[in-house]
Amino acid sequence: MRQRQRPYPSDLPEARWGLPEPILSAWRAGRRRKGLDIGRPPEHDLRRIMDAVLYDNRTGITWRYLSHDFAPWETVYGYFAAWQKDGVFDQLINGLLRRLVREAEGREAEPTACVLDAPSIKTSASVPAAGQGSDAGKKIAGRKRHIGVDTLGLLLALARDYETHTHRSEGMIRIAMVDLMSRRLTRESTPDWRDT
Repeated sequence: MRQRQRPYPSDLPEARWGLPEPILSAWRAGRRRKGLDIGRPPEHDLRRIMDAVLYDNRTGITWRYLSHDFAPWETVYGYFAAWQKDGVFDQLINGLLRRLVREAEGREAEPTACVLDAPSIKTSASVPAAGQGSDAGKKIAGRKRHIGVDTLGLLLALARDYETHTHRSEGMIRIAMVDLMSRRLTRESTPDWRDT
C-alpha cells in the first residue's frame, strides 16, 4: 500500500472516525481472541480499510478495481464481508449512531414510530428472469426492496427480494447510512459527489 498524496473525498475525517473506531477495534480484538491470537498480527489500519469501503461505496466500482492507494482489494472485501456477516454495520447503526443522532436532534433515543415502504426497482431487459421478481400490482418486472425508517429518515430495517447478491447491496446501504449518520453527528455536510 502506497502512501497517498492527498485524501479522497470519501475518507473519514478525524471527528467522524472517532464514532465507529471503538466498535471496529472491539470487533477486531474479539476476532483475535476467538482465534486464540494465533497468526500474524493485522497489518492494515482499520481506518484505511473503512476509507476503502467508503470509497467503493461512493464510486460504485467493483472490488477488483479498488485503487492501489488502499489495502489489497481481497483484504478490504474480506473485512467488508466479515463486518456484514458479524452484524457490525447493524451494531453501528442500531447500537450507536441512530441513538446519538436522535439525541442530538432532541428526540428520544429509541423511535416510537416508523415509516415502511416497499419500492419496486425495474430491471433492464438483459437481467435473467431468475434474477428478478414481479410486482403484479404495479406491473413491474424487477426487484423489490422493503425498508423501514424512523421519522428522521434513519434506517431501522432493510430487506430485499429477488436478488442474487443481497449481502453486498444491503451492506452498501448500511455503510451509506453509517456515513450519513456520522456526517449528521459531526455537522459535516454531504459533498456533491457529482463534482468529485
